Amino acid sequence: GGFVSALHAMPELKARGANPYVADLVGIAITRELAPLMTAIIMAGRSGAAYAAELGTMHVSDEIDALETMGISPIPYLVIPRIVALALVAPLLVLLADVAGVLGGLTVGVYYLDLTVQGFFTEMQTMVVTSDIWTGLIKSVAFAVAIAIVGCQEGLAARGAAAGVGRRTTATVVVSLFTVVVIDSLLTIFFRAVGV
Repeated sequence: GGFVSALHAMPELKARGANPYVADLVGIAITRELAPLMTAIIMAGRSGAAYAAELGTMHVSDEIDALETMGISPIPYLVIPRIVALALVAPLLVLLADVAGVLGGLTVGVYYLDLTVQGFFTEMQTMVVTSDIWTGLIKSVAFAVAIAIVGCQEGLAARGAAAGVGRRTTATVVVSLFTVVVIDSLLTIFFRAVGV
């Protein structure tokens, strides 16, 4: 993300003699938006779909009915652990995405815009503040919870055989991505309103 963003901005920055500002652009874009969003897209396609497929298969093969017959509710036993797990791992994935994105921007800065490594990070520190990183991490947790809930709900709603599970798995990815965009918009408006 950082590499591509920096490449797109490069001609304009060069034309205006503003090469060092690529660090600001990449730092803010990655930490506040791109890293959480890209991580959420991957989580929706990987974890959300997996949750739907797992629970859907359990549902159509009567495993969930068997749990309920034994007096075990599927929500605390199957759903809550999945939501908690995804919510815990999402910020770590976003931090990794932050590092990868900044390194991508650094690559463009050094090889195409004649910046030094120290100059890149010095400039980035003038604009990127701790709240930029925290807003991305908060978004990642919200995205993860939403993706996990959608995946589990779709899986538990699966009917029929393999075709039903497949439809619910596909629906999980589509609904998760739409939900992530809505949550991202709402959180961005909220953060701007409170001055973060």
